[in-house]
Amino acid sequence: MVYVLLSAVAALFAALYFYFTRTFNYWKSRNVVGPKPLPFVGNLKDSFFRRKQAIMVLKDIYDKFPKEKVVGIYRMTTPCLLIRDLDIIKNILIKDFDLFADRGVEFSDEGLGVNLFHADGERWRVLRNRFTPLFTSGKLKNMLRLMTECGDKFVNYVDEIIQTNAEHRMYPLVQRFTMASISACAFGIDLDKDMLKSLQDMDKLVFTVNNGTELDMMYPGILKKLNGSLFPKSVNTFFNNLTKTVIKQRGGVPTNRKDFMDLILELRQRKIIEGTKRKDDEDVKALELTDSIIAAQTFIFYTAGYETSASTLAYMLYELATNPDVQDKLIAEIDEVLKRHNGEITYECLSDMPYLGQTFDETLRKYPVAEILQRNAKVDYPIPGTDVNIKKGQTIIISGWGIQHDPKYYPNPDKFDPERFSPENEKNRHSCAYLPFGAGPRNCLGARFAKWQSQVCIVKFLSKFRVEPSKNTPLDFKYNPTRLFDFPTSDINLKCCEEIKL
Repeated sequence: MVYVLLSAVAALFAALYFYFTRTFNYWKSRNVVGPKPLPFVGNLKDSFFRRKQAIMVLKDIYDKFPKEKVVGIYRMTTPCLLIRDLDIIKNILIKDFDLFADRGVEFSDEGLGVNLFHADGERWRVLRNRFTPLFTSGKLKNMLRLMTECGDKFVNYVDEIIQTNAEHRMYPLVQRFTMASISACAFGIDLDKDMLKSLQDMDKLVFTVNNGTELDMMYPGILKKLNGSLFPKSVNTFFNNLTKTVIKQRGGVPTNRKDFMDLILELRQRKIIEGTKRKDDEDVKALELTDSIIAAQTFIFYTAGYETSASTLAYMLYELATNPDVQDKLIAEIDEVLKRHNGEITYECLSDMPYLGQTFDETLRKYPVAEILQRNAKVDYPIPGTDVNIKKGQTIIISGWGIQHDPKYYPNPDKFDPERFSPENEKNRHSCAYLPFGAGPRNCLGARFAKWQSQVCIVKFLSKFRVEPSKNTPLDFKYNPTRLFDFPTSDINLKCCEEIKL
């Protein structure tokens, strides 16, 4: 009896082993180089067991194969292709974009899956076509006033808290500004204590890694088939209720605030939004702009808009504190330009601060907080310059962190140097060597908003304060493996000091 039981257990383990390794000869049989996978987890052992951030796992793989254009990897048991060559990346993201338009991470409509980031297929095209005009410079200029008002409140808050303690954790500090700015620009609401607490609770639910992502890696498309979501139901409920409340407060029609919700309500009056014809014989795709679809857009605009900006600002302040020469030069530029513009932050004022733009770009070069680019092949596709073919439905991965820390493109990549983004240096760099906002038709729609929001915060802050390292300032970063985007486990502690103006 014991022998039979042991045999059954051994047979079960053998069957499971076979099942969870059944794909692991895929790249080897096609002569594609890559790291050796492990049963069940593939090449994601450290991220699956929450020992390392997934972004860093992919960067490590990128670094281990410096001579390869493509690297065969396994996300769980699913064969995927990591692209290292910038010309191939340009083909996929730009030249052959129509063959790689989808990200391949769809989930239920009820679970906020119809947002502009995750939506695939023709629904993405309709949304992108109609939402792009909402993010033009002309539309966003109206939001600069709202950002500036939030900046003034933020500076007053910092001035108050440093009277009792100069040292603070940077992420929650700047998060107050980005949450307030997004709340004003997206919903037209003031960030009171209750709202701040609610949004911080949402932050933990949205940006904590969960196993839904790995389930979808192992069985691509399963979340959509099972009507599942990447986010807890409470997140969906919160943003649906918030959106309905704001729409009701405005009577369902746009006001004169010219914020994101106003712009959406202008679209909503059409009830049906349509894409554009790319060919004469092509049917025009349409989508009903329901409250749930609006909620999905406000969800992604809000969560992506405040989190990535807050992380970037925290990293930027860290680099300014540890590179005082850069901070001095930036403060001098801000003071001089603000004086010329009578202290008013406008589009023209920000455009007159080239070193501010370079410092922002270098921050995102060194810390591309949300940098994994993922695309799904719509057809069988021969990878240019190689003998490798990717099959329809397979996923390609691009490691922005790997590229932007590659000494081939950025000598001494760990050094913080805004001069990398001077006009002279930028013109000689490959267009796909800098990808914090992606590239091509599916690049980040909110990139300009994110840049302006961050710059307004920095201008307001450095016009009155400067930052310095403290005894608790980290010398190097250990990234939080449970966080969706890259951020240090121990946060970034700095001293905020009032700037003495001569």
